[in-house]
Amino acid sequence: MATLTASGVAKEFPGHSADDPSVMALRGVNFTVNHNEFCSVLGHSGCGKTTLLTLVAGFEEPTEGELLLDGKPIGKPGWERSMIFQDYALFHWLTVEDNIAFGLQMKNVAREKQKSIVNNYIHLVGLTGFEKRYPHQLSGGMRQRVSIARALAVEPQILLMDEPFAALDAQNRGLMQQEMLRIWQHARKTCLLVTHSIEEAIALSDRILVMTRRPGTIKADLYVDLPRPRDEDDPNVIALKKQIRELIHNEFEIER
Repeated sequence: MATLTASGVAKEFPGHSADDPSVMALRGVNFTVNHNEFCSVLGHSGCGKTTLLTLVAGFEEPTEGELLLDGKPIGKPGWERSMIFQDYALFHWLTVEDNIAFGLQMKNVAREKQKSIVNNYIHLVGLTGFEKRYPHQLSGGMRQRVSIARALAVEPQILLMDEPFAALDAQNRGLMQQEMLRIWQHARKTCLLVTHSIEEAIALSDRILVMTRRPGTIKADLYVDLPRPRDEDDPNVIALKKQIRELIHNEFEIER
């Protein structure tokens, strides 16, 4: 039962010298992501979206406030949180099945159980027949499927995604969004996605958090109460897209 809570979270990066001022990336961030909810974070470049994700992952610590997973403080990386990166972050010297098994080996899962788990996720992400291939032998979309399978294989409570489909062309990005939705509906994990794409957020999410310009905070918390799959020509989808664009555009106006 993974519930993520941010309470008064701020993050300041100190400068390296007197001529290099510190940067306040986040300030006063408050939100809750509920069990099994798919939540996206939107905002223009530099608003602190990825910083927020690294704090949830435990790669960095907040300067102020706290992040809780099921009521327990997040202080360092842990198996209950898995990250999917934009650049896949696969081990090029390992096969598909060995990449997926890597975290299981680190957790000292028994070899027979590893094999069963790996086979299950290879089937789930549609890579049956590619078990012995290496990353360089796969397309970008297939490499990202390996990343998703590897992240899910360790049975995390929450899945963190940093622009996972940004490196793909438009057609493959759309296909991977559909695949991600299918996988999420099957695996039912709590998900936190950082994306620049309004369309992607609407297609995938139960909720969308729109951030202000830096120092980033939550400007709007929007529920997407629309049936899946979502039709981009649906008037409700069009209206939501317009609302989000205006929220983000207004931040540019403020900056000017």
